[in-house]
Amino acid sequence: MGQTRGTVREWHAELGWGVLDSPDTPGGCWAHFSHIDGTGFRTLTVGTNVQLDWGPAQQDGYSFRATRMQPLDE
Repeated sequence: MGQTRGTVREWHAELGWGVLDSPDTPGGCWAHFSHIDGTGFRTLTVGTNVQLDWGPAQQDGYSFRATRMQPLDE
């Protein structure tokens, strides 16, 4: 588990999940909208930089899962 900065590679707003890229999570980090800081409807945009907490997981073919995300430039 750790904390790092990453970039949104893909985001499926209608499904509520996406993939983040960072040097600490090779191959991508699976992310769910419920872990984005904030309340109500939350989504991310491809290319957005985020501060993220992550941990190991086996989620939809990814070895890492975000446990908290804070958009840095939206």
